[in-house]
Formats: sequence, C-alpha cells, structure tokens
Amino acid sequence: MNTMLNSQLQILNSYPSLFLSPKSPILFHGFTSLPVHPCQHFLKRNTNFCIRANYDVGAKTGSSSMATAIDQNPVSVKAVVTVKVTTGEFFSDLGLTKPVDDFTDLFGKTLLLELISAELDHNSGLERETIKAYAHRVSHKSDEVKYESSFAVPASFGKVGAILLENEHHKEMYLNNIVLEGFPNGPLHFTCNSWVHSKYDNPHKRIFFTNKSFLPSDTPSGLKRLRELELENLRGTGEGKRKTFERIYDYDTYNDLGDPDKSSELARPVLGGKDRPFPRRCRTGRPRCKKDPLSEQRSSSVYVPRDEAFSEVKQLTFSAKTLKSVMHALLPQLEISLLDPHLGFPHFTAIDSLFCEGLTLPKPTNDGFFQSILPRLVKAVTDTQENLLLFETPEFIDRDKFAWFRDEEFSRQTLAGLNPYSIQLVTALKSKRLFVLDYHDLLLPYVNKVREVEGTTLYGSRALFFLTKDGTLRPVAIELTRPPTGDKPQWKQVFTPTWDATGCWLWRLAKAHVCAHDVGYHQLVIHWLRTHCCTEPYIIAANRQLSAMHPIYRLLHPHFRYTMEINALARESLINAGGIIESAFSPAKYSNELSSAAYNQLWRFDMEALPADLIRRGMAVEDPTAEHGLSLTIEDYPFANDGLILWDAIKQWVSDYVNHYYPEPSLVQSDRELQAWWTEVRTKGHEDKKDEPWWPVLKTPENLIHILTTIIWVTAGHHAAVNFGQYMFAGYFPNRPTIARTNMPTENPSDEEFKNFLKKPEVELLKCFPSHIQATKVMAVLDVLSNHSPDEEYLGENMEPSWEENPVIKAAFEQFSGRLKELEGIIDERNTNLKLKNRVGAGVVPYELLKPFSKPGVTGRGVPNSISI
Repeated sequence: MNTMLNSQLQILNSYPSLFLSPKSPILFHGFTSLPVHPCQHFLKRNTNFCIRANYDVGAKTGSSSMATAIDQNPVSVKAVVTVKVTTGEFFSDLGLTKPVDDFTDLFGKTLLLELISAELDHNSGLERETIKAYAHRVSHKSDEVKYESSFAVPASFGKVGAILLENEHHKEMYLNNIVLEGFPNGPLHFTCNSWVHSKYDNPHKRIFFTNKSFLPSDTPSGLKRLRELELENLRGTGEGKRKTFERIYDYDTYNDLGDPDKSSELARPVLGGKDRPFPRRCRTGRPRCKKDPLSEQRSSSVYVPRDEAFSEVKQLTFSAKTLKSVMHALLPQLEISLLDPHLGFPHFTAIDSLFCEGLTLPKPTNDGFFQSILPRLVKAVTDTQENLLLFETPEFIDRDKFAWFRDEEFSRQTLAGLNPYSIQLVTALKSKRLFVLDYHDLLLPYVNKVREVEGTTLYGSRALFFLTKDGTLRPVAIELTRPPTGDKPQWKQVFTPTWDATGCWLWRLAKAHVCAHDVGYHQLVIHWLRTHCCTEPYIIAANRQLSAMHPIYRLLHPHFRYTMEINALARESLINAGGIIESAFSPAKYSNELSSAAYNQLWRFDMEALPADLIRRGMAVEDPTAEHGLSLTIEDYPFANDGLILWDAIKQWVSDYVNHYYPEPSLVQSDRELQAWWTEVRTKGHEDKKDEPWWPVLKTPENLIHILTTIIWVTAGHHAAVNFGQYMFAGYFPNRPTIARTNMPTENPSDEEFKNFLKKPEVELLKCFPSHIQATKVMAVLDVLSNHSPDEEYLGENMEPSWEENPVIKAAFEQFSGRLKELEGIIDERNTNLKLKNRVGAGVVPYELLKPFSKPGVTGRGVPNSISI
C-alpha cells in the first residue's frame, strides 16, 4: 500500500504547481500549451488553437517544414467526446489513483486526441503530421460525461480520416462517440462504442475511423498503415495470458470444461481436434492444469476481448447479470433447501405447488438480495421475512393444464414448439405421410456409458408420426433400444398408443424418454452447438481479418453483440463439468462429447441456411413456382412458414447491401480482407472441418450474399426460435423433462418392480421425471434464458450510424425494417386462422417465436440481432 501511495505522490509531484498564474504557459509532453482549465473565462476568448508535434504511433512523418507551416485561414474544429458512465465508476472513485485522475481532469488532460489526415502528403508521399489536442471535461450527467477539445486544421491537411486517442486516466473508460464540428460540409462522426484502456495499462493509442466504409482497395492512402496496424493489434501474438483490458482475438480448443485439479471426477476430454472435432473458442492463455496438461485451469472470470463484454455498462443486459446471480447465488441456496439430490415429486400437486406456493429459501445475510436481483423468481414473505422461490406459471400450461399429456400436443410441438429442427421425413414412403424424430444412432454409443452414472438412464430412440388429412401429426410408435452390455443381449421394444391401461402407461413413459432425448438434443446441438459455438469463430475471424471500416464488418457487427461473453459464461457455469447441463440432462457427464459427435457427424455450414435445412430433412423440396422457391412437405409448419419470410427479408437486405459495395463480381475475389476472413473461418475457426468439400466458395457477390444471410439467420432467426420459448414450453417440466431417471418397466424388471408399476403407474412416471432439485434448477435457469433484457436490440430495429450516413444503405435498411413490421402483421393474422391447427386452437399458445419485436421480459416472441443470452 505504501509503495503504491508513494508512486501516486510522485505522479502528483510531476504536475505543474497549482499556484501557477492562470495565464502562465504550461509545458506538456515537450511542447507548450495554453492553459485550458480551470480558467473558463480564458476558454471563451480562445476556443481554437493548434497543437502540433512530430511524433506518431511509429509513422514516418512528412517534411519538417510541414511541421511548422501555418496555413492561412485554418478551419476551427471542435471535438466533442461522449463517454458512458459505468457501473464500476463508483468503486474506482475510491481507489488510490482517483486523486491523480482528478488532477488530470483539472488541467484539461483527460484525453489526448490526434487527428489523422486521410491522404498522404502530396509532396513527400508520407503520412501527414497529426494535429494534437487534449480534451477537457465540460459536463457530467448521470449516464454520460462529455469532453471537448479544439483544433485549428489547416486547409493543406485535407480530410480527417481517423483519430488516435490516448486515455490519460488510470482507469478504462467506455467511449460512445466522437464528433468533429466546424467543417464546411458538416460534422464528422466517429462511432466508437468501445472500451479505451488507460495508457498506464497499454501505451498504444486507440485508433478510430470515421463512419464511412471502405473496401481495402479503396482505403485512403493516409489510412492504409493504420488499417493494417489496428488488425495486427487485434490479432495479438498468440502468447501469454490475456488481461481483462485487452482486445485480442485468437483461437483455442474447448479445453476448459473440466477441472481435473479439483477432482478426478471433474476431468473432461478436450473438445476440438481429430478425436473430438468441435468449433474453436476465444483463447484466454490461462495456465494448464497440473494433473492434465491438455486442459486449461479454470478461473472465477473468463477472458473475452474487452469490447465483447456486457457487465460493466449501466442498463446493459439484465438477463446476463441475472443468469450469473442464478448460477452463483440462487442454485447453492436450492441445494441447501433440498438436501436429497435424488428426491422426486411425490405427486403432481407437488409440481403445481412450485407455481402457487413456492419453495422457501434460506435467508441470505443481505436482506432483499434475491428480490433485487431476481424479482421475477423470488418473492419476499412479509410476515415471516422469508424468501420464496415462486415460479410464474408458463403460458403453455396456464392455457391448458393437461396439454402436455396429450399425443396431439406431443406431435404439434415438433412443428411449432421449442425444437422444430429435428422432425424429418421418412423417405422410404412415396406418400410422404410418415415422419420421425431419430435419436437412435447418435445416442446409442453413449447408452451404456450414461447408465454408469447414478440417477440417470438412456436409450437410443426413434419416434414415428403420421401426417393426417387435416395437416396435423399423430404419434404412431416409439422404439427404445439398449445395446448389448456385458452378458446381456440387446434390448429393444416398440411402444404404441393403446386403449388398455397398461399399454397406455407404458406409452406415456416411452414419451417421457423421447421428450428427454429431444430436450437434450435441442439444448446441446440445436441450441448450444449450432448457434452459440459455431458463431464464435465467425466473430473471432471478423475481428482479426476485417477492418472496422470494412462494410462487411459493419454489416455483421450488430449480429455478434455479446455472443462471446455469454459463451464464456456458459463454459463457466452451464456446460462445465458438474454444471447445470451435466447434472440435470440425460447425457450427464457425456453431454459435451455428444455435442462433439453431432458436430462431427451432422454439422455442415451449407446446411445451416433455413431452405437447405428444410430440404435436407425432407420437410421441403425446391419449387421455383412456389413462394420462397420451396414447397413444404407439411403446409402448416409454423416455424418454417414464418421462418422463410424472415429468411427472405434478411436475404434481400444483405443483397442490397452487398451489391452496393461490390458492383463488380471481381471485387469480391480481390478483397483480401474478405478472403482472409472466410479462409480463417474455415481453416482456423472450424479447423476440424477445413477439408470438407461442402464449404461454399467465395468468388462472387451471390456467394457472399448466401454466406452472410446464413450467418445472420443463425444469430437471429435460428437462435430466437430455439431460445426464447424455453420457459414457456419447458417451465412446466413434465412437458419437456430434461432427464429420464429410470428404465422402462418392461426392461428386465424384477417381479417386485413390475408389480409396483401395475399398482401405481403414476408414481413410476414421477420417478422417471427430474428430481426436485434438478427440476427447480433448470426452471430457474430457463426463466432467465428466456428473458429479453431492457437493452435488447431487435432485428431491423436500430440503424447503425455508418448505414445512416449512406443514402443507399439507409433506404435499404428502412425497406428491411418495413418487411419485418409486415411479418408481425402476417403472424398475427395467421394466429387467428383456425384452419392452421398446428399454431392456433383451443388452449394452444399461438406461435410467435419469430415475431421480430418484443417488450422486455419472458414474452415468447422477439428476434434479437445476436445471440446475447
């Protein structure tokens, strides 16, 4: 402490005396500056001045005569810098560096700005000298601080193309934007939305470009070096442990899911590589585990590049903070309340009590803690001062309490439920009337492994459905298979809907197993793998290879918001060894290996486009005469019906955007940044699939349009369809049990076991369902995951500043936004059409998951730009 205090005093002593005359010149960084603060009367008389110096970020400057030449009639320019007030500012105000930063503000030296000319010097061919000025604070509101600086820009300087910025404080700050006012053609905007590190953490200045987009070949001559330099900074060296303030993007395997140093039971294999293919994640550089050098040590917080984080800015993503609170505060309290991890629900009314009576939680040391962070989940009881975990009744069960029990609803949800991605046509029949949920081949290798884990079981499964004349599905058979094990031969049985009591209860138990398989596949493959994991490489590659001024970077950037942070949080608390997925889902400790197997066997980028996915599953065929160019095998397929309209809207917007910036086909192939991005996506981000022949080539604007539309669809439409209905459909867990804990009563039962089944079949079904602790944990997490945060950014809602400044792009986006508003109306109309029995009817929750816009909360609708929760 004393050492730190002494160092701060030395810094204070380095500042000029506070007793200097207000008109005394002050020497800063080797050049003389007039005092700009606190002498407000002086500022009013001398608002414009020029600070020139001949140092840069390593650039070769122009001739020395340029350094001293004063142009006649320079333009007076004012820079207005807007900084966001962060939640951590109060705590940083208590630090030892606060007095030093106060003096920095006092002398008007908070930020050092350097204007960069867009063009090289015509005489020397070198970069022009920068024009420098310090910015001082002019206002401080509750949510933002404004700083201003003044420049005299000579006419010979040309257009300003970028700004170098140095943060003189000891703490980072979140920079919203910079506006240069005073140019004849109007203000010049720099949209930043970025954390700026302290110069004491990193001496390199930050680079910000104007909102005008440039292909690499069109980059103004004075910006080419900085364009390359910024990308080099973002790539890093691939060495060392990453620090929280850094903005470095690099690749690594999923080698941080286990914790072998804590316990051998928590050791997990690395995902990514020949044995277990998987997409790559962002490298953190943490040390390797002592007991397993292939695994990375776990930590309480996981590095993501600073601008990918969401936890520091006020009013930023409520859902993510809530999820952390659930994982680190609420779930441990549940474990205290429910001591027996295998205790099930004794009867169905006990399940209902979660929604009407609640579960008493131990009183935390901080009164009101749970209510403040989880107001939707935790209610305070005034009389006893206790906290109740009281779940809100999901709309699905509120409309029809017994819907989950019916075969019709079991079938309907394959088309309009939480997982509409698994149903596929049985192609052996020409009539196209038989469909299947097929988890046999994927699950079978894990059946015997999973059965060694206490408290769970597994089968390979197939469920067959018949398409009726009214366009609805009916389940006709379920096949469950256990492979040979030890001296036991293979066990396989087919269950069908029957009228007798025994067959009826066996059918219900078989459905519970299939539902658990579908829930696990939905969460681990359709949701986690195909959206979260497969998107992270696109983000890393974009930041490493596409300049911030590249038009394609600016198109994709809104669709990457917060994905890396939520993925890091998932690795920390959701999919990690012993986490919520392993402890409450059927595949148990093999959950992540199952994701890897699915990636290896099933994932193809060319099949992630919605039309290709539907065709692959036999749910559509190409038809140039039909709307969207497809004919659906099941006409009333709500997910596909709404999704294809959304797909077409995205594709049209992307087409308008791409065709504007690439009017000639050759421009795509000659765009070295774009080609480097796509190459790195394939060869580094999805390295284990790099030699597959199905990767789309990138040679024409049409190729680019398809690739970008696919990525945006995955981050927006695909993710929304499989995420925001989680609490609605799975909040009442008998409808979507995450785990089946007991074998079928007909699989090698003892006489006593089968007698118990015949005597009380309802008890056997409840035993099969998740335990009390498993169910409540999952319900709490799903409630948060289904929540739209107050700052959610929806598809087609907000126009990026760079788009707004381009009239062609602005008009295209407005048309895109208009199409999405039309989709809202189409969905509303469809949900009143009683002929569409798969999306509307008595007690049926209308299908709204692809309705573009939503209010905050658990709404079962809304398509955000990105995978942000």
